[in-house]
Amino acid sequence: MTRLNLVLVVAILASALYLVRTQYESRRLYVELEKAAEQNRKLEAENERLQVEKRAQATPLRVEKLAKESLQMRTVTPAITQYVTVKPAAASGVSP
Repeated sequence: MTRLNLVLVVAILASALYLVRTQYESRRLYVELEKAAEQNRKLEAENERLQVEKRAQATPLRVEKLAKESLQMRTVTPAITQYVTVKPAAASGVSP
């Protein structure tokens, strides 16, 4: 009978240690999951902010302003338009 009690006590201690280890691991994983969820929320907010900034940067008015200021471009008018004409000989591939 004493041997059976000793085996049962060892089994209960092993079970208790396994339970403690499992609970610790569960808590550690839960904390890790919460950190990942928080990081996900921050990244989503940053992504949304960048998308709004991207849309603001690509407005036609801003693009036109940059083209005029940085590239010295100007809007097309008939006064500055140059037309290119193609001679019929050049179009057919015959050299003069």
